[in-house]
Amino acid sequence: MLAVVLAFPGRFIHPLTPVNDVPMVKIVEERLLRAKRIDDALTVVPVGQVKKYSLHVRSPVGVRSKNDVEVLLRVLPPAGGIFLANGRMPLIMPFLVDYLSTLYPENGPDALIPRWADGSLEVTHAFYDVDALSDTLETCMAEGEKRLSCIGDYMDYEPVDIEPLSARNPKVALSFLRVRNSLDLRFAEENLRRGL
Repeated sequence: MLAVVLAFPGRFIHPLTPVNDVPMVKIVEERLLRAKRIDDALTVVPVGQVKKYSLHVRSPVGVRSKNDVEVLLRVLPPAGGIFLANGRMPLIMPFLVDYLSTLYPENGPDALIPRWADGSLEVTHAFYDVDALSDTLETCMAEGEKRLSCIGDYMDYEPVDIEPLSARNPKVALSFLRVRNSLDLRFAEENLRRGL
């Protein structure tokens, strides 16, 4: 299965920001490729930065667009399934990706999306059927949606509750850390130094 990593800069943190001297997006890609069901990774980057990213990741693809929905729609493969990840999630856990892949049936719902107790979805830490995701993204664009959070509103998905999983293994919650500021960055560095 293909992993699609969205590596667009955040407000304060860039996916190429070093975490213990290694670019964050490279850590994300390496950790995803350790998962048994992930065969390859495609990293989606701003169109003018493909050369810069190519020094750190296997397959950077440059995309120019106005919003996240359009970006993802442009890079989807023609068919099959994908695992969608954010390039600023350096603690993504390969064992959790493996576990989620066992819950994602071949002929089941269109997606398997982790969900927090408050109902919020982790759409960039989920498995998707490409055809269904493409249709959903087109619907989002037609409705004027610009953020990927619209996926949960227009797609038939199977939720996976995060809290029961993290109660059994506290590392599960770390997998969802999205680095947004220097405190998150320091937290990720400390956890990676400890061998997570």
